[in-house]
Amino acid sequence: MITISAKSKKRIGRVAPFIIKSLIGLLFISPLIIAVFFSLQVEDELTMPPLHLFTKNPYFSNFLEVFQKVPFFTYLKNSLIVCVGAITIQIIVASLAAYGFVFFNFKFKKVFFALVVSAMSIPGEVVVITNYVTIQNLGLYNTYLGLMITSFVGSTSIFMMRQYYMTLPKDYKEAAELDGCGNLRFLLKIATPLSVPTITSLAMYLFVHIYNAFFWPVLVTGSMDKRTVQVGISFLVSGDVVRYSQILASAIVAILPTVILFIFGQDYIINGMTKGGIKG
Repeated sequence: MITISAKSKKRIGRVAPFIIKSLIGLLFISPLIIAVFFSLQVEDELTMPPLHLFTKNPYFSNFLEVFQKVPFFTYLKNSLIVCVGAITIQIIVASLAAYGFVFFNFKFKKVFFALVVSAMSIPGEVVVITNYVTIQNLGLYNTYLGLMITSFVGSTSIFMMRQYYMTLPKDYKEAAELDGCGNLRFLLKIATPLSVPTITSLAMYLFVHIYNAFFWPVLVTGSMDKRTVQVGISFLVSGDVVRYSQILASAIVAILPTVILFIFGQDYIINGMTKGGIKG
């Protein structure tokens, strides 16, 4: 009969959760791993059976052909401009609105916040036609502002910032008022620096959402110089010719900013989401 010492049990207890988490993580990213391997194969290997994951001769030219076929860097630049502009303005608006909901007392305060929360349950597709008509009437079709304007205000952002501001001790606000610190100065000098983890996690959440948008950029842009990455990938499919290897290669390149952002900011996401959900 095999006996396991207490020391070995303790070691297994530490290693087992790590192995389980690693396997679960590999399972979740397995589509991405498969896409990377397939993007390194020539088209015949993907279209003719038998289909195999590994190739003896990796074909890196798929990535070069993507950049030659479409202006990929232009699409990437447009996506980054839209993301940075929309995220910056939405966080500013959300911070100001959330600060008002937490530190100000005004008429119908609960009613307005209830409207903000209820807006979170409305799908964006419901208002896409009215938004499009508004963009047309304002003359913002095929402009960066037209791409960004629908992301300037977000009920989820307001809710998250409000939840975090509610966790700030009231003593901070009272001490600041005694020192002659006004509301705007308190927001900029105290509340905002303390809320950096929440703001960072919110910015990353918004980046993924805006960067991966497809339908709205297709709707409000009409020229190549304003297309975003997700829309640009679709132009790799021309007529009846579908180059799956190139599509996969472009998808890998397009997803890199999101992956890099998550790798370096995952701690902020967890920290921000946790702090933003302490109080209701």
